[in-house]
Amino acid sequence: MQTKNTKTFYLIPYYVWIILFVIAPIGLIAYYSFFDLSGNFTLDNYFNFFTSVYLKLTLSSFWYAFLITFFTLVIAYPTAYLLTKTRHKQLWLLLIIIPSWINLLLKTYAFIGIFGLYGPVNAFLNVFGIGETQILFTDFSFVFVAVYIFIPFMILPIFNSLDKLNPSLVDASRDLGASSWTTFSKVILPLTINGVKAGIQAVFIPSLSLFMITRLIAGNKVITLGTAIEQQFLVTQNWGMGSTIAVFLIIFMVIIMIITGQRDKGATSIGKNK
Repeated sequence: MQTKNTKTFYLIPYYVWIILFVIAPIGLIAYYSFFDLSGNFTLDNYFNFFTSVYLKLTLSSFWYAFLITFFTLVIAYPTAYLLTKTRHKQLWLLLIIIPSWINLLLKTYAFIGIFGLYGPVNAFLNVFGIGETQILFTDFSFVFVAVYIFIPFMILPIFNSLDKLNPSLVDASRDLGASSWTTFSKVILPLTINGVKAGIQAVFIPSLSLFMITRLIAGNKVITLGTAIEQQFLVTQNWGMGSTIAVFLIIFMVIIMIITGQRDKGATSIGKNK
């Protein structure tokens, strides 16, 4: 049997990784947030964050993150449900996940070509006499591309929850005379809510910090917290303000994880209430 000291020894690489790549970077961000452009200690960065400019920026980030998460969930849940009912479901799930392996920048540039004035979408619109339409650099294009990119991350946890759902519970609900909607709302959804919450975490949190898509697809017409951090570090060279925004972004992420986090209580087990 392994002794306590042996187990602690095996955990050393884990602790080193956490310290170097989690605690240390967060500590540096918090440290730089207390300095101004001249390198002087100040609390002005935190006061400035609560001005109207950054508050509007924060609300805008949450709004777009909500839209992306909402549309992703609306598409992902029925898709995951249908996947569990099809033959070769693992193969179909793999085909959905494969696009997430492609580099994000490549996918973004692909959509620039698709939505461009001379791209296939505008060519399709010309067939119906609509004419060339500026699809790029709009809120629609930004949300559409973001939803496409994040859909696999929403489908996977929901699919896993649905796949583990005990079918006898659904059959029992129908045998007792429950309608399809009642079965879904009272049985299926509550028993798969952990998968939904995991999907929301996987989509909402990174949506708050998007910056590459906002640059290339939205043309800077959509400003998020991630875009603001990039501007502060690379454009204005104000590392203090950029770090302050990053600190609040981390706080928001932790709050979201706490709200959407829930332990698996084994709700899918038949014998839970026996």
